[in-house]
Amino acid sequence: MDLTLRGARTPPVRELDVEVVERKGRGHPDSLCDALAEELSRTLCRFYLDRFGDIHHHNVDKALLFAGAARPELGGGSVLSPMRLYLVGRATLAHKGVVVPIEALTVETTAAWVRANMKALDPERHMEICPLIRAGSADLAELFLRQARRGAPLANDTSIGVGFAPLTELETIVVRVETTLNALDARDTFPALGEDIKVMGVRRRDRIALTIASALLGGLLPDMRAYLDAKERVRAAALDAARSCTARDVTVEVNTADDPSRGSIYITVTGTSAEAGDDGQAGRGNRANGLITPYRPMTLESAAGKNPVSHTGKLYQIAAQRIADAITTEIAGVTAAECCLVSRIGQAIDDPPIADVALELEDRSSPASYAPDVERIVRRELDRLRFGWRDLVLAPHEAAGLSH
Repeated sequence: MDLTLRGARTPPVRELDVEVVERKGRGHPDSLCDALAEELSRTLCRFYLDRFGDIHHHNVDKALLFAGAARPELGGGSVLSPMRLYLVGRATLAHKGVVVPIEALTVETTAAWVRANMKALDPERHMEICPLIRAGSADLAELFLRQARRGAPLANDTSIGVGFAPLTELETIVVRVETTLNALDARDTFPALGEDIKVMGVRRRDRIALTIASALLGGLLPDMRAYLDAKERVRAAALDAARSCTARDVTVEVNTADDPSRGSIYITVTGTSAEAGDDGQAGRGNRANGLITPYRPMTLESAAGKNPVSHTGKLYQIAAQRIADAITTEIAGVTAAECCLVSRIGQAIDDPPIADVALELEDRSSPASYAPDVERIVRRELDRLRFGWRDLVLAPHEAAGLSH
C-alpha cells in the first residue's frame, strides 16, 4: 500500500461563501434503482451462501426505471400504465448442477422491498419487473474464485472510493430533514406524504435555504385546502428538523413549481414521480454516504448492486468513509479528514496501490507527524474488508453501510 498524507485544501467547505448539498429520498426514481439493485445483490448472496456455502461472482449494479403513466387527482387518481423496472447485470446462474432461479428471485426481492418501503406503490399493479441477468464473463468469474487460493479477495475492478468527515452543518441538516420526513414512523403523522422526497440545501454565508420536492398522495387529499395544509405541515416539520441542527437563519420552500390558481400541484397516486413524470437510473442519486456533495471529493462510481466480496467500487466507498470517520474521532488534533482509495483489478483488496489521506489540523503541525496513527487506522479498515461482506449481507439493510 502506498499511503500518502497531506494537508487539506483550504479554505474548508464550511468556510466558503456558498455550499450546495442534495439528498434524494428512498422514493425518488434514482434511489429506487439503487435500493433495488442493492437488495437483489443481498438476495443473491444469501442464496449462494445457503445453497453453495459461499458467495459467488455477481454484479447487478445496472438498473433503469422507465416511468409509467398516471392521472393523479385530489381525492382519487389512477395509474394508467405501470412503470417498468429493468434490473441488469451478471451473476453465477448455475453451480454443481444447481440452477439459480434468477428471474423469480429478482421479482420476489423487488416486490418485497417495495411493499416494505412504499405505502402506496403496489408492485403487482403499478410495476412491471424485468430481470435481465446473464452469466458473468469467464475471466471475472475465474478471478473471483482465485481468491480461495490467495487467501484474500482480489479486486474485481480498477475503481475509486472516497470518504470525508465530519459532515458540515448543511450536510447534517439535509440528512436530518429528509430522514425526518421519510421515516417509517412518520407514516401516521403524514399519511399523505409519499416517499419521493428530494432536499436541496444551499448555504450563502450564514443563511440556509432548503428547497424540497415532496410527492403528496392525491387520493388522501380531498381538495385544494387539504393539499395546501399538508404542504404547510411538511414545510413546518422540515423547518423544525433543520433548526434542531443549526442556529443560522433557515428558510424552507416546498413544491415551488405549484400554481394552485391553475390547479397545478405536485400530487401522485403512488408517492413517487416514477409513476409518470420521472425515469430513474442506478448511480445517478446519492453517493454511498447518502448525499450529493459537489463541493466535496466525489466519485461517479456506483456502489449499489456490486458484489460485496471483491468489488472495490463498493468496498472502497465504505472503507474510505470509515477511515475518514475514524481519523477524526480517534486522533486528537485532527478536525477533518478526506480519504481516497484506488484499486487495481487482480490485486488484493486490502492492498490498494494508492491510499491518499488529507488532514485538517487544529494547529500548524505537519500532517507527517500523524502518519503512524493514520496508517494504523487505514490498515485496520482495509483488513476489515476481507470479511466486510458479512455486514453488507447479513446485517439489516439500514446498517449495511450504504445509504440510499
